[in-house]
Order: sequence, then C-alpha cells, then structure tokens
Amino acid sequence: MGEQEQDLPRARDAFVARFGRKPQLAVRAPGRVNLIGEHTDYSEGLVLPCAIDRDTLVLAAPRRDRELHALSLEQEAPARFTLDVLLRAGDWSDYLRGAAVALAERGHALLGADLLVTSRVPLGSGLSSSAALGVAAVLALSRCAGIELSLREVAEAAHAGENAFVGIGCGILDPFASALGRRDHALRIDCRDRSVEAVALGVGRIELLVAHSGVTRRLVSGGYRERVAECQAAFGAARAAGLAPPAARTLRDLSAEQLPALARALDPLLLRRARHVIRENQRVDAFCTAVRAGDLGVVGALLREGMASLRDDYEVSIPELDLLCALGDAAAGCYGSRLTGAGFGGCTLHLVAPEAAEDVARQLRAGFARSFGREPTLFCVHPADGASGLEL
Repeated sequence: MGEQEQDLPRARDAFVARFGRKPQLAVRAPGRVNLIGEHTDYSEGLVLPCAIDRDTLVLAAPRRDRELHALSLEQEAPARFTLDVLLRAGDWSDYLRGAAVALAERGHALLGADLLVTSRVPLGSGLSSSAALGVAAVLALSRCAGIELSLREVAEAAHAGENAFVGIGCGILDPFASALGRRDHALRIDCRDRSVEAVALGVGRIELLVAHSGVTRRLVSGGYRERVAECQAAFGAARAAGLAPPAARTLRDLSAEQLPALARALDPLLLRRARHVIRENQRVDAFCTAVRAGDLGVVGALLREGMASLRDDYEVSIPELDLLCALGDAAAGCYGSRLTGAGFGGCTLHLVAPEAAEDVARQLRAGFARSFGREPTLFCVHPADGASGLEL
C-alpha cells in the first residue's frame, strides 16, 4: 500500500478519535504543477497546468447544528465556527470559511459539519496546497448538505472563496486544475472564457521532477499582490497611451508587436511586467504545439525562456530557485527547467527523460547542497485526475 492509500485509514482513525463518531463521506482534491503560463491568469491569459498525484483529503460528517468543527493533521490549531457568522480568522481555516461563503452566495443551504483535513501537497511549495484545500472543502461541504455540483461549479466556488474571502486576488488556474485535472494530460485553460482543453503529455516520454527549495511563502501578503497591482497599472498606462483597443480589459489584449510602443509609454518596471505576460501567453500555445508534435527540444527551450522571464522581467524568483533551474538545465537528460507556481520560494519543475530522472535528481541535490548547505526535497509527480469522492 502506497503513502496516498495509507492516508484514508489514518485519517478515518483520527476522525473517530477527535469527533467520537465515524465520518460519513470522504473527498480528495489534488495539487498541481503549472507547466507554463505563470502569472497570466489574473490578466485573463493562458495557462497550462496539470493536476498531480498528491492530494488533500477531507473526511466529513454532517452536524445537527450550524457549526463547523475542523481539524487538520498538518496544522496546529483546530477551527470551530458557525455558518451564521463567517469572518476571516487569518489561518488555514479561512479556506473552509471561504468555501462556505461561496456556496451560500450561490444560494446553497449548508449544514454544520465535523471535518478532518490531511494533505500530501507541501505547504507554501507552489504546488497549490491552498486550492487543493479549497476545492476539497467545497466538495465536502456541498456533499454534506446533499448539494450536487459539477466539478466546474466546484472549481468556480473554490476560486470565489480564495479570491474574494481569503483575499488572494488569484486567477482560476489553481482551482480549475485541481477540480478538472485529467490523468496523463495537462489542461490548456483560457482564463478569459474559462474554456478547458486537455493536452496529452505522452505516457512514458517525460518525467516531471519537482525540487522543493525549502523556502516557503504566503500568497496573501507581499509580492503576489504587488504583481497583481502592477499588471493593472501597466494595462492602465497602456490604455492612457492609446495602445489598448476600446474593448480591451487586461494585458491579455495587448500583442508582442506593441512592445516597442509600450517601451516608450510605460515606465521600466511596468514594461517588464507587461512584457512577461504578453510573451508568456505566446509560450503557452507554442508549448502545446510542441508537445503535441513530440518536440521536447522546443518544449525545454520554452521552459527556459519562461524561467528567464519570471526571473528578470517579473522578478518572482529567488537565488535558490535560480540555482535549481541552472543545475537542471546543465544536467544530461533534462530538457528544461523553471519555477512552478507564483515564485518567491517553493518549487522548480524539471522536464526530464524518464531514464535520466535519478541522475538529474542526484546532481540537483549535490549542487544545491554545495551552495546552500542543505539538500532540496525531490520527487516525481504524475498528471492525475481532478477532485473526486472516495469510498470509506
């Protein structure tokens, strides 16, 4: 029995120990890696994530009152609150509260519940532990109340909870990937019209090697919010300079051909932010074309270009991530590397030949340890199906 399969009986025993009764349902929602298309979603751009085989589990049983009692096996503080007064607490339970708020705003009558959460998605890693929790919470709360939702509706509610209630200001990338993932595929998501297209990655052709830098970050503060505001400011400056079409809404509506004119109209920082978003959208479609054609050389080059843009134009990398990518790109059998997730810490993604994965991992460990005196956590992930219920 693998680690993922062991989580359910362990969580079931913990639920009984905490709440004195058996859970009535269990759900799972996976984390994700974003292959390319980073920091484009909140500008209504293109992204290409895949769900991964690391899940957040929520076990639940309805209550007769309006209270939610929640325990996480990974977080220190349990949570207890009423559905009648849903305010931010500033801790992990905000994702449960946000899920409840989003469902209530959609007209759904919820029941109180006992909830137990456990996760194998590393916190603060850039693998979207927050979206996995939000999606799992929406699925658990809705099923406790007998509410039937499509997985797209689950994703929409989870996004609303994280965006509006928790206050991340995020796009739809993470909850859509977690809810709608498809085994052995990535998802090309258009964050404007919310269309989703499955892109086969080719079983056995590539391995997705993830390296955790050991540096965690919280999206609700600092740099992420700054980048959202800077993209809005860049678009506003482009509009003021007459460079945005009348119907334009975001940087998504600007083209690479306009970059020389944007360079004259925008201050240097806003130009860098706009340039990243505009070119990153192009890289998503180029990546899809290359992976369908089996051209892994082009795929790798696009990853490296994306990393350079995230480092230099968007300025969301850190020395640990820079080094991991440089080590990966120098290793035989690695097609390309880049940070995955919002940056400011977390993980890098390395696209490697399956037979080279162990050797690339050894080189990453050794090179990182020489510079930082510790080894990164390394693991391979596989494109997985999105959220679902589990048999108890």
